[in-house]
Amino acid sequence: MAHMEITPVQRDADWKKARAIRTQVFVEEQECPPDEEWDGHDATSRHVLGWADGEAVATARWRTVPYDEEIVAKLERFAVLRDYRGRGHGTQLVRAVLEDARRAGFDAFLVHAQAHLRDWYGDLGFESTGRTFEEVGIPHVEMVRREDR
Repeated sequence: MAHMEITPVQRDADWKKARAIRTQVFVEEQECPPDEEWDGHDATSRHVLGWADGEAVATARWRTVPYDEEIVAKLERFAVLRDYRGRGHGTQLVRAVLEDARRAGFDAFLVHAQAHLRDWYGDLGFESTGRTFEEVGIPHVEMVRREDR
């Protein structure tokens, strides 16, 4: 697994890099409508960047949401640039975001995973709730990870 450094998005230059990665992966590759990609949650989410070879190559965010009568950390917008996929960067990104949310006091985590990534998220400790849905024309599955404290 190639190493990737993960840092919080803290300044405008970081945010521009995160937006560029999400634009490339979601808007261009997956043809997600821009008005669906850019939502009001960006302003209140915690964002991270993944760095490899001195370049920002991955991004993700997490935020708090009510779920099943509790407040949980919802992990979202995981994106790795095409040339950097298959090197373990996505796994490192999920683990780093989980750890960040844990440090903030969370032990329950929610993802709306693209259906083709169900097994991959399963390997990272997420379990399907059985709820499936379509978002921007892409099949998704709701998955939850709970940890004992």
